[in-house]
Amino acid sequence: MDLFAIPSIEFEGSDAKNPLAFRYYDPQASFRNTSMQAYLRFSIAYWHTLVAGGADPFGLPTAVRPWDYEHSPMKKAELRVHAMFEFAEKLKVPFFCFHDRDIAPEGETLSETNKNLDAIVDVIVSRMADSPVRVLWGTANLFSNPLYMHGAATSPFSHVFAHAAAQVKKAMEVTHRLGGANYVFWGGREGYETLLNTDMQHERDTLASFLQKAVDYAKALGFTGQLLIEPKPKEPTKHQYDFDVASAMEFLRAYGLSDYFKFNIETNHATLAGHTLQHELEFARSLKKLGSIDANQGDLLLGWDTDQFPTDLYTITHACMSIIKNDGIAPGGLNFDAKLRRPSYTPDDLFYGHIAGIDNFARGMLIAQAIIDDGYMDAVIEERYASYKEGIGKQILDGSAGFVELETYAHENATQEVPSGRQELLEHYINRFL
Repeated sequence: MDLFAIPSIEFEGSDAKNPLAFRYYDPQASFRNTSMQAYLRFSIAYWHTLVAGGADPFGLPTAVRPWDYEHSPMKKAELRVHAMFEFAEKLKVPFFCFHDRDIAPEGETLSETNKNLDAIVDVIVSRMADSPVRVLWGTANLFSNPLYMHGAATSPFSHVFAHAAAQVKKAMEVTHRLGGANYVFWGGREGYETLLNTDMQHERDTLASFLQKAVDYAKALGFTGQLLIEPKPKEPTKHQYDFDVASAMEFLRAYGLSDYFKFNIETNHATLAGHTLQHELEFARSLKKLGSIDANQGDLLLGWDTDQFPTDLYTITHACMSIIKNDGIAPGGLNFDAKLRRPSYTPDDLFYGHIAGIDNFARGMLIAQAIIDDGYMDAVIEERYASYKEGIGKQILDGSAGFVELETYAHENATQEVPSGRQELLEHYINRFL
């Protein structure tokens, strides 16, 4: 079955002019003791790539897709499976990610919905038998159904909590059956619109209870993949409880859940929280909780999650430096949680967008490795904090110097010079590699 009239995308080198070729992503090239494909662990986002139709609040869908001419929801879902494998294979992308409601349509009842899901999962299993493409992570869509208008795990209504638990149970089973390397929790509506009708403590408690039950069931199921929390400050709710890495980590620690989860960090979510991607990656890395990345970018002139393909090489390079210093992100990966702009409606545009994201991360990784190998940045940071390796600095860290000793030291060293931070020099240094 050939749904895309485009050949496999090949590596042609940095001088290539062919828009349907990789200039920097050579899947089998050696990178950090493995192949570039194995290190970068690229993934296709099922929802944006196979399901999204280009609709927005001001207009109807514009996308033209080969599978959209099939009227039966189940037959359309089956066709999408074949399209996904063909697309990923032609791009030489080894993984895909999905929500349960991306891959199969909802029925009139939960039982019917689960039956639909099982039928499409059978198709995926069949395709995986002769394909190298695998599941990076699965998750449950706990935000689209009107049932979740007040939240899912944080809903004020216990029957909604129960329905959400049943849905996550099934989604975890499906992810486990498909050999998923991770399972993601994204609380799209786990927050509030107004505090006028919200018991915040109650909602935090029920969210923690939900996550604990999920941990318990993962163990009972025998799922050994990584559990991930995906922070986002807002959208679709006004405020979400997993605002950013720092607040989500505080939540996990407060409820004794921090040993069970790492973070799936999205670029556009970081900027919505008022951070850079590198800030969130470094915060997670410092906690040893960097699990996976949703690779996209937002438009800083707009105040919402635009989910554009990543093309900002500066941001990407800094992200790649964090990934390398984290010794990679396996079993996580780089998932292109990105969608085409609405006027880019043809199947060819899906390839152009993904090639751009793939090539930019491959190039960013090569640049980041060159910067790290050069050693200058690490030397600057090492020197900047050198005063903590001996004398009063060492005493501060080992606890032998208290306020009394520090006061004495301060009186004796009042005129000691404070060195320059050299920010502009370092920014100029980075630009040498770009």
